[in-house]
Amino acid sequence: MASICTALIVFFITGASIILAYLNEKNRPYSAQDVFCNLQKQHGLGKTAVVKAMDLLAQEGKIKEKMYGKQKIYFADQSQFRDVSDADLKAMDKQISELSAEVQTLTQSCRQLDTELKELNSSLTTEEMMAEIQELKAECSGYRERLEKIKSATNHVTPEEKEKVYKERDVYVKEWKKRKRLASDMMNAILEGYPKSKKEFLEEVGVETDEDCMVVLPTT
Repeated sequence: MASICTALIVFFITGASIILAYLNEKNRPYSAQDVFCNLQKQHGLGKTAVVKAMDLLAQEGKIKEKMYGKQKIYFADQSQFRDVSDADLKAMDKQISELSAEVQTLTQSCRQLDTELKELNSSLTTEEMMAEIQELKAECSGYRERLEKIKSATNHVTPEEKEKVYKERDVYVKEWKKRKRLASDMMNAILEGYPKSKKEFLEEVGVETDEDCMVVLPTT
């Protein structure tokens, strides 16, 4: 039991020293909750221990406390700090301004470097680039081989043969149109005295139209 009490006392004193050093370093007001949140992760201080340590430090006059509504605020004893003249304040303001400008410059530089890093990470490595080059060379070689086969083939259609085919096509299309028109005229003449519909007539004589066969008459 004595050893446990001794360990707790040492832990409490250590925690109080950490809190005192923290408040003197930051020199700004904090609540007990603020101090607990800021120091708990690094030093493992419990909230109850923080509250008791800060109350004890305030009672001993090592830190100051004030009530703001229902919340108690703690801050470093200002008597330990030397008085600051207007010249010192101006110098501090100047230093803050210079440091702020430096921070802004460094932030922009970091953003630029981050952008460059993302571009580099998304780019191919030297090994990947070499592999892709080899793959493209092999693909080009295949295309060249295919092109040579096409060029060396003996079954090419000459321009004269192509022109002949087109002329024959035009003749056949014109003949198709002519015969279709004649057949349509004959059917229309028959239908003038036919008692049934055109559809029934076509079914009866067994005629299939281009539309039935889903054939479209080509243009000449």
